[in-house]
Amino acid sequence: MDLQSIATWLEGGVVGTTIRESSWLFPTIETIHVIAIVTVVGSITMFDLRLLNLASRNRSVSDVKSDVMPWTWWSFVIAAITGSLLFTSKAVDYYKDFPFRMKMLMLVFAAVNMGVFESITGSGMASWDRADKTPISARVAGAFSLVIWVAVVTFGRWIGFTTS
Repeated sequence: MDLQSIATWLEGGVVGTTIRESSWLFPTIETIHVIAIVTVVGSITMFDLRLLNLASRNRSVSDVKSDVMPWTWWSFVIAAITGSLLFTSKAVDYYKDFPFRMKMLMLVFAAVNMGVFESITGSGMASWDRADKTPISARVAGAFSLVIWVAVVTFGRWIGFTTS
């Protein structure tokens, strides 16, 4: 079964049909999705700005991380669930949509950036956690993260103009 067939199946299913045909479900789910994305991006931005030495410089990187990451992860889970529900309502259109595909690609880049940070840069955080200046690798990860999440939001907003 190819991806187009899966999209067709999802869209024709009970969940996709119910959301698509309801006058209130799609906007309600979309509102929750947007609030969750704002929380994800806001919390990640706080951490990235600390990595870039632009905010919370009086706090250790690990303190900022431990404060914001629970918000990031819970919001991301909510955004993923609501985004998946929205996808089922117009899966075929979204599957073909360039901004949707780019948003998904940016989410993959975000995951790779986070994975590299956690496994390489972040693994040595104890040695630079309270330093006046974070290492260049941490600043690069923070800068990439900010650019990627701005792109996620941009492509996500663009989707609303390219699907009907």
